[in-house]
Amino acid sequence: MQLNFDKMGGLIPAVIQDEQTEKVLMLGFMNPEALEKTRATGQVTFFSRTKNRLWTKGEESGNFLQVVSITEDCDQDTLLIKVHPVGPVCHTGADTCFNEKNQEDILFLKCLQDLIDERRREMPENSYTTSLFRKGIDRIAQKVGEEAVETLIEAINGNDERLLYESADLLYHLIVLLTYKGYRLEDVANELKKRHKK
Repeated sequence: MQLNFDKMGGLIPAVIQDEQTEKVLMLGFMNPEALEKTRATGQVTFFSRTKNRLWTKGEESGNFLQVVSITEDCDQDTLLIKVHPVGPVCHTGADTCFNEKNQEDILFLKCLQDLIDERRREMPENSYTTSLFRKGIDRIAQKVGEEAVETLIEAINGNDERLLYESADLLYHLIVLLTYKGYRLEDVANELKKRHKK
């Protein structure tokens, strides 16, 4: 990584983004020493222009930014740092320095998919997901069918709370089925995107 610190007098902007929600959390500045410390510790460290020193985000509040990845832009004068934030990011107590909520509930499906993939690889004992994988495709497919029927019954004759409950069961078992067959939920999303383009 050959970064150009000269454009801004020894500093480069660092855009901080939540790796899971993809929300931009804040913008800070780094000099070479701040970047080096960030890489060495795995916690984002800036050069504070007001304090005129290195400053690790969270050193006072405990709300650290755990580094997931560091990427330079095409001009090599800006960084995108993806993180897992520990607590709210802004000194005001807000989730982000742009006063946005740092949550996207739909992205939980990616976390769930990752967890089910992990269960498939590691097959831990005392896991319902592991038990489904061990029983095989026939049992998994049967569960998808059962949950689909229960979802339909709640849609027609039930209440909204039960409809959402059964829909969650259906979606979970569908992800297990896809994983067993070597696919991810993203493959279904790609299929839907292809249809949308038509």
